[in-house]
Amino acid sequence: MRASRWALLFAALGVAIVAAIMLGTIRFSVSESLGAVFGRGESTTLFVVRDLRMPRIALAALIGAGLGMSGVALQGVLRNPLAEPYLLGVSGGAAVGAVIAMSFGVTMALMPVAAFGGALAAVFVALSVARATHSRGDPRVLIMAGVVVGAFANAAIMVLMANAEASTVRNAMWWMMGSAANATWGHAMWLAVYVLAGGTVLVAMGRSIDALSLGEESAAGLGVDVERASRRLYLTASLLAAATVAAAGLVGFVGLVVPHIARRLAVGGHRVLLLSGALIGATLVVAADIVARTALPPAELPLGAVTAVLGVPFFLITLRRMS
Repeated sequence: MRASRWALLFAALGVAIVAAIMLGTIRFSVSESLGAVFGRGESTTLFVVRDLRMPRIALAALIGAGLGMSGVALQGVLRNPLAEPYLLGVSGGAAVGAVIAMSFGVTMALMPVAAFGGALAAVFVALSVARATHSRGDPRVLIMAGVVVGAFANAAIMVLMANAEASTVRNAMWWMMGSAANATWGHAMWLAVYVLAGGTVLVAMGRSIDALSLGEESAAGLGVDVERASRRLYLTASLLAAATVAAAGLVGFVGLVVPHIARRLAVGGHRVLLLSGALIGATLVVAADIVARTALPPAELPLGAVTAVLGVPFFLITLRRMS
């Protein structure tokens, strides 16, 4: 991909970050915002920018990067332009695992492990349903299987929350709709570990994704162990999605939209698509979080609702083009 396009992606992310620092219930100028980032300014400004907004921006960017890379990998492996963690039921399964972990008092650093278990179960069920109908490659069957798994996951969460206190149920429902409101530097740091590890594995397997995107027979002809490579990619993409769910709840459709934008901008194999997808996803979620914070002040919209407003029409348009 051309250097000018990489510069454009980094510039877009930079603009989104600066806007996220400036905008909110309390608004700051560019000079005040940048000064606070470097420790200059009034104590109130420093607190709002460095303790409230910057951790939230970091968490939103990491969520977008993780979901963007996960979506690129899943669409490449499945050769399905509608594949993404939310629609395949991966995010719903991860939410079930995270809620179960919450009920047992698991620490936030280990929450992605529990979410990962739920995500794996969801992937297994969705792919098993599609395989049972001999339609694993049919996007419509796979999406329907994912929707069923997601609905079951929501029902399971409701059962788990049936005897919980009202405040717990309210917090769980808000978390399920996705939110970066409770972000801390600690949350951002452990999510960064998972995103960096998972993203590194996916980029390293970029050529395997290139081969698998041509079809299983073509990939095998190119010397790729199809079953092993597919399994590793499923697991890694699921881990990335599960980590984002554990950090901020269900943020849907990012993994659907980002790969399509990346393919329009990026020219190259899946390594380029993965890296550009991380930047595009980070920019998209940071921008969506700005909308969530500023659309209806002083109230705040769920982050997942904002991404769905963008993602649902995009999904319908893509489905119409495929049909």
